Amino acid sequence: MTRVIALANQKGGVGKTTTTRNLGDALVERGKRVLLGDLDQQGSLTAYCGVNPERLQTSLYNVFASYVDFNREPVALKPVIHTIKPGLDLIPANEELAALDLELIGAYSREQILQRVLAPVLSDYDYILLDCPPNLSLLVVNALVAATEVIIVLQTDYLATRGVQRLLKIVTAIQSRLNPSLEIDGILLTMADQRTRHTRQIIDATRTRFQGKVRVFETITKMSVILKDAPVTGQSILEFDGTSEAAQSFRALAAEVESLELGVQEEGVR
Repeated sequence: MTRVIALANQKGGVGKTTTTRNLGDALVERGKRVLLGDLDQQGSLTAYCGVNPERLQTSLYNVFASYVDFNREPVALKPVIHTIKPGLDLIPANEELAALDLELIGAYSREQILQRVLAPVLSDYDYILLDCPPNLSLLVVNALVAATEVIIVLQTDYLATRGVQRLLKIVTAIQSRLNPSLEIDGILLTMADQRTRHTRQIIDATRTRFQGKVRVFETITKMSVILKDAPVTGQSILEFDGTSEAAQSFRALAAEVESLELGVQEEGVR
């Protein structure tokens, strides 16, 4: 079964795009077939994969828009997908997505469009990672409806922690009304500089607050200057500096994400 994972947080700058790109590459290293989905009008994930958002002939917007208009034949997703390297593909996006929320307002089954868009390609991949925009728009709702799982990406900063409870309420609403099989994989702490007291306090407080309620990943991705350098080259941190501590943290994250699936299977066997 294909695992469709939405990486979400309504706050920007918490590391969703960085996590999506590098987790995807780390899963490919583990022999998985991965599709990255850019759902943000800024096209940051698209650019991070070495694709210029401004030069796109077709993007996720064109596919979505075709499902909104009953008079149009739906645009197939496969021709829109870019191959980044063997095992890693991308659904690109650009600023055209900015208009999509208004277009979706009157659309039939508007919350399920992404689910229908992805259906024909599910069998091509082991993982589909959805980089959600920093808001709680209809695109985010679509991602949560299409997803089998959600990872809440949380920067180790006090201000970043304040919106987590609200996002969890949205996820609970989606589970009860639109996607009862959606699972919360957990809260992923990112951009951590554990040399600072503030970061260590946020890590401890998060683990304490959600203990017994929501998993907090053991893996914590590291704050690193080279994480800012890698996107300029279109490479993941694993390609840019594969021996770095940052690269190793994403490899550990991939192993932990994969173990969640194994844990479910083992429990089912018992």
